[in-house]
Amino acid sequence: MAKTITQEFVKGLWEEIPPFRLVLGLCPVLAVTKTVENGIGMGVATTFVLVCSNILISMLRNVIPQKIRIACFITIIATFVTVVEFLMKAYTYQLFGKLGIFIPLIVVNCIVLGRAEAFACKNGIAHSFADGLGIGLGFTMSLAVLGAFREVLGAGTFLGTPVFGDGFMPFTFMVEAPGAFVGLGILLCIMNIISSK
Repeated sequence: MAKTITQEFVKGLWEEIPPFRLVLGLCPVLAVTKTVENGIGMGVATTFVLVCSNILISMLRNVIPQKIRIACFITIIATFVTVVEFLMKAYTYQLFGKLGIFIPLIVVNCIVLGRAEAFACKNGIAHSFADGLGIGLGFTMSLAVLGAFREVLGAGTFLGTPVFGDGFMPFTFMVEAPGAFVGLGILLCIMNIISSK
């Protein structure tokens, strides 16, 4: 039975949340989540690319030749990544500088290409839009939560504002690379506990 547009949207918020359920897009999840701001910025950029590429690929699905579909998908995705890159350079240059190489690498993010191949090229525009928006928002929430977890424990701040008193000793381990793995593992454990109930 085909899912409704609402079901396609909602699945990305829990059932198919990218880093935890689909285990996709882990490179930016682990690399940019030192702060909430970085997590939200990367999530919004990826969501924009995901939604726009899903819509365009869905519109062109009957025109794109089967043998070169992946190359066409990457070209479409790269176009929207370039748009995001220019917009970030123009309006949020400081954030763009913090995210660095991970913005251009959205082109090869397996979430975006995976949704194009597994969903957008097989479904209509409305369903593809809902799928892209749901998966993108789920990805953004994942990055924001992991970023908050790491920033609060690793720096004692939330969005740059101190949340503990002067006596707080931050766990600097949490803002280092191994802290990303630990944080991801703890959040995955919490999700599995919630799901089992």
